[in-house]
Amino acid sequence: MAKFEIIGPLARYQQHLDLGELKSDPSQRAVVEKLENHFQAIVAAKTDKGVFKLFRGKDTGAPKSIYIWGPVGRGKSMLMDLFFESIPLTKKRRVHFYQFMQDIHGQIHAWRGASPEDLKKEIGQKTLGDPISLLAKNIASEVKLLCFDEFQVNDVADAMILGRLFQGLFNLGVVIVSTSNRPPVDLYKDGLNRKLFLPFIDLIEEQMEIVELTGPHDYRYQRIKGLQVYYTPVDEATTQKLKEAFWALTDRDVGDPSTVPSDEIEVQGRKIFVPKCAKGVAVFSFKRLCSNPLGAADYLAIAWRYHTIIVVAIPKMGKDRRNEAKRFVTMIDVFYENNVKFICSAEGLPEELYPAGDGSFEFSRTASRLIEMQSKDYLAKGHAV
Repeated sequence: MAKFEIIGPLARYQQHLDLGELKSDPSQRAVVEKLENHFQAIVAAKTDKGVFKLFRGKDTGAPKSIYIWGPVGRGKSMLMDLFFESIPLTKKRRVHFYQFMQDIHGQIHAWRGASPEDLKKEIGQKTLGDPISLLAKNIASEVKLLCFDEFQVNDVADAMILGRLFQGLFNLGVVIVSTSNRPPVDLYKDGLNRKLFLPFIDLIEEQMEIVELTGPHDYRYQRIKGLQVYYTPVDEATTQKLKEAFWALTDRDVGDPSTVPSDEIEVQGRKIFVPKCAKGVAVFSFKRLCSNPLGAADYLAIAWRYHTIIVVAIPKMGKDRRNEAKRFVTMIDVFYENNVKFICSAEGLPEELYPAGDGSFEFSRTASRLIEMQSKDYLAKGHAV
């Protein structure tokens, strides 16, 4: 049997350059070279059974965690994804930081409301004890590499949890890779009781290699700058324009299924199918997103996963489609609040999409947001900042 070839992040980055999907960028290459060093350390520390050894004490051979920060659009998420894809482990997870913290709070809440019998069944003991250490053990049993996208702290409850949780994960040998728009020293800046958060910043600077990714180009904005993002009516011509927009943003040909992967997002035990996606851009039909029984949590998961959403064939909606209109309002609110770039084809202008029916007055705000989401100022905003 041929030996499986492990391709590191540096080789993957070079492949994208050779294909013309990326432009040479010294700032990106410097970060990729650091990621390659970490990749080699992790591969060397991988046991035959495909899991990390648990590192303790001052073992300088242990793979170190990484914190990549810099302005929006410089390629932090893309480089982290190259690293994540390279690691030959099944016990790894890549997740938006907000989604991760939502899961953490959900588990703590469920444990606190459980009966002693349920706790015994779930965690092996009848009293909760310290939920943070239990969470760290649970996470470490499931993953040895944990990648966070868009790490930021705006909530005092998150701030109080993170220090102990990360310390537990580090102690259990979990390697953490995160991207952020802020350096560690600016996390939770001006937050309530921030002095209690400062030891966590010290922990990050001690346990993680801090890597800055700067550079003169906001690649994400450069790709979308100048693109029309709202097309009407729905016909072959506007559908072709959406295909061209996807190509401009991802270097992928929608007409060639072999070059455009699909995806699944799990939300509260349900799975949302993503028909086409690449480089943080996803394509959906209106029917898939708004005719199916999706809610705010589903749209939020999509907003966290993708910085740009393309929606095909938004209809004009009458009173008989009030449920679709209501979901559409919720979806646009979530995308707007997370600075998701929205490209679509529609049967009419924003103000014509739902002129009458339950909630048509509230829809006027959605129409206004759809107009704002076409502006240069909105398109230049960082995702979920």
